[in-house]
Amino acid sequence: MARDYSLSHLTTEGLRPPEMLEVAARTGYHHAGLRLLPAAPGGLAFPLMEEPALRRDTLAAMADTGVTIFDLEMIRLDARFQVDDYLAFFEVGAELGARVILVAADDPDPGRLVASYAALCEAARPFGLTCDLEFMPWTRVPDLATAQHIVAQAKQPNSGIIVDALHFDRSGGRPVQLAELPRDWLHYAQLCDGPAQRPVEEAELIHAARTERWLPGEGGIDLAGFWRELPADLPVSVEVPNQRRIAELGHERWAREALLASQRLIESLEP
Repeated sequence: MARDYSLSHLTTEGLRPPEMLEVAARTGYHHAGLRLLPAAPGGLAFPLMEEPALRRDTLAAMADTGVTIFDLEMIRLDARFQVDDYLAFFEVGAELGARVILVAADDPDPGRLVASYAALCEAARPFGLTCDLEFMPWTRVPDLATAQHIVAQAKQPNSGIIVDALHFDRSGGRPVQLAELPRDWLHYAQLCDGPAQRPVEEAELIHAARTERWLPGEGGIDLAGFWRELPADLPVSVEVPNQRRIAELGHERWAREALLASQRLIESLEP
């Protein structure tokens, strides 16, 4: 089955959006993801909202390569979240033709978190964007069950859950849980691998997730069980940040190897 693959921001972290799109085209990806806001204070991001020249260059690279923007990273829901602060983010997302906003959550107040997530979905919907909540063990949405609860409570037609293979495994997820998810909550999944032994400390979890992921098939995560429970037409975001190997191989070769490994794994599971 033909399947769409998207090059995640983290897999080629450090490349400006136009260069990332060119690498994506040369290595065989259909789409790419852009980080417009940092994952943590001081983190790398490319705020196209504030840089019209870079936005023009990015749109030109899209036109030249045929690679489209799939997802935008990231909006974090915390105690200070105000949805009006993100209007420019939505506008740029619509201009880029993006489909999905990746959403993380740090708000310790469960009721306020649900309300903020619902407000975000409502504000993003007119721009054609879904809001896909990512569960990560060190956040206030540490696992799939918590993400399900928030999305169910928010009751928004453009809500969703992004399932990252690494976070799913590290949070103790079981493949059968994926089969129970409503199909309209799933817009894409992130694929990578890692050691079978799970880190214990939060700092180790974060470090491995951001800088030391392995190619699909290299590690001990049950990717076969994970992938068999996801819809057959689900787009794949190839998210394999590995600072050491990028330094050794370069961004382009690493992006190509990440795509080939992802394709081999998924094709081996398809009838």
